[in-house]
Amino acid sequence: MNSTKTFAITKTVAPILLGTAIYAFGLLYFIIPNQLMEGGVTGITILLNYAFQIPIFLTTLILNLPLFFLGWKILGGKQIAYTGVGIGALTFFLWLFERMIHSGWIVPFTTKNDFILASLYAGVTLGAGLGIVFRFGGTTGGVDIIARICGRNFGWSMGQVILSIDILIIGASLLYIPREKILYTLVAVFISSRVIDFIQEGAYAAKAFTIISDHAPEIADLITVEMDRGVTLIPAIGAYSKQAKHMVYCVVSRQEIRRLSQLVKSIDPRAFVIINDVHDVHGEGFRET
Repeated sequence: MNSTKTFAITKTVAPILLGTAIYAFGLLYFIIPNQLMEGGVTGITILLNYAFQIPIFLTTLILNLPLFFLGWKILGGKQIAYTGVGIGALTFFLWLFERMIHSGWIVPFTTKNDFILASLYAGVTLGAGLGIVFRFGGTTGGVDIIARICGRNFGWSMGQVILSIDILIIGASLLYIPREKILYTLVAVFISSRVIDFIQEGAYAAKAFTIISDHAPEIADLITVEMDRGVTLIPAIGAYSKQAKHMVYCVVSRQEIRRLSQLVKSIDPRAFVIINDVHDVHGEGFRET
């Protein structure tokens, strides 16, 4: 294996290891000490831990093996290789952090009254961990595999798939967990799903301007000169007038929204302007790939 390929694999595996470490830490630092719940296979492992004190790392490994082979058949060898890394890393970090907690090296966050604080931080931590893992093509097993399959085959948001499955499993846990703890858990799950989508779509947000005007060329020239931004002129035909014209398309940072709007109005106060959210922008003037 040459050094270039080794470096490429390392660039993928290292974030997966980081993500699984964050996720495992969130489970053992925020979820378990406050007797909250999680969804998916992890939720099952937590219930088994609450009921029988079975170590979470052990049930995580055992329950994920069948799903691992399912992912092998559907996602393919390359994808499942990174899933194997995710499952192995999650099992290892759960074992490691459990040992560190039992040894007193880590003192979990425990509260008797402010469970909303535990829920918020649990959601952010778990979502950040899973989001990093997903972004770099891995999964941590469990419903993560199902979510990735749905995302690939149906285009569904992975965060939404996980949220739906988690609600079903957490609802079933009402038989074992107090109702108020379930409600706090739903807060954590919702926040986690939003953080996953945020990381998946990209932390760098920008705005895309679509400008329809009879003075499109002048607007494009002004944006190029005054803002040093790339601009695209798109040919268009007015449906009512049947006249040929151009649309201006330009992506700017959030800090430049007001300035661009003012430039457009200075040329054509009647211009029709559409502003859309843009995520994960790459290229000149933005974050490089």
